[in-house]
Amino acid sequence: MPVDTTLTDHAADGTAALAGLRIADFSRVLAGPYATMLLADLGAEVVKVERPGTGDDTRAWRPPADASGTSTYFLGVNRNKRSVTLDLATDEGRDRARELIARSDVVVENFRPGTMAKLGLGHEELLAADPRLVYCSVTGFGTGAGAELPGYDLLVQAVGGLMSVTGEPDGEPTKTGVALVDVITGLHATVGILAALRHRERTGEGQLVEVSLLGSLLSAMANQASGYVAAGVVPGRLGNAHPSIAPYETFHTADRPIALAVGNDRQFAALAALLGAPELADDARFRTNPDRVAHRGELRPLLQDRLRTRGADHWAGALPAAGVPAGPVNALDEAFSYAERLGVEAVVDVAGTRQVAHPIRLAATPARYRLAPPELGEHTDDVFPAAEGTGT
Repeated sequence: MPVDTTLTDHAADGTAALAGLRIADFSRVLAGPYATMLLADLGAEVVKVERPGTGDDTRAWRPPADASGTSTYFLGVNRNKRSVTLDLATDEGRDRARELIARSDVVVENFRPGTMAKLGLGHEELLAADPRLVYCSVTGFGTGAGAELPGYDLLVQAVGGLMSVTGEPDGEPTKTGVALVDVITGLHATVGILAALRHRERTGEGQLVEVSLLGSLLSAMANQASGYVAAGVVPGRLGNAHPSIAPYETFHTADRPIALAVGNDRQFAALAALLGAPELADDARFRTNPDRVAHRGELRPLLQDRLRTRGADHWAGALPAAGVPAGPVNALDEAFSYAERLGVEAVVDVAGTRQVAHPIRLAATPARYRLAPPELGEHTDDVFPAAEGTGT
């Protein structure tokens, strides 16, 4: 199907949740692009500004790549966008950037603090020119003493405490298997932008929205962070166990691991009965969740011995049927198959490119998949048409 590349709202029927919203996206890599893709899926028109010649860093992050050789990292966070190339080191590039921003409702950028201001594209200058503008700045460590620190996900996981609680108790601190801090920060940026737009709707005033990787991680540490802030508890690594719930971890079966997520005493009683050991639920060591947490080391082998008698598929069927939350530890291909079996739409086709589906389901204004991830500079001439008589 041909793609409309004119500078208009691609959700032209106006039914998309964010139809009519225009975003000038100066962000790269993951946090910013993830936020702008989510907004684009919901109807916003996003113009992605990239460096001439190289573009977003993730274009070169391969393998893996799809059949055409395009980085799947880039593909994963850049659909529903149009790409333009601008050299912001030149007057012409900066002039075009201002032209684009003048036609936009939102600016998103994740340069080091101060970079956009040096280019004449900082929030103070742009908000003075257009008080309705929403300007979202994503940083690694804020704009104070950490302004010069590079905002890489691995670094933030290390200094922000996430690695200290991830891994086996006697092993090395470990990063998560995906750049989770970037993803969480992208979500926070999305919420901040939508909140600022709601404020503008009421008052006519735009504003600066700031999110940092470090601040986002500390917030996302949730119960672990609260345990330290409210009670002074500094947590350590527990492998797959939970500091406040038991049994809430992985166990071996006759063939492969499963996860048990027993969240209350009723579920534990059902687990004990199914394993042929109903007496465990009445044992003073395991009667309540605090008891089980205190005696985790005694409980685990009792459960482990019984779970090893059958395979993961058996337990994955029998345990949930008995009201016990449990499931196998799936590889990613198995995870997508699992979602499909459950009726969770996880994969969509966007102009011939397979993509992970937008995670939010809206009954009246669902996500729309209008544009495949763009080639570098694919839409420069459409967004910035040459003046009549000047050529291209």
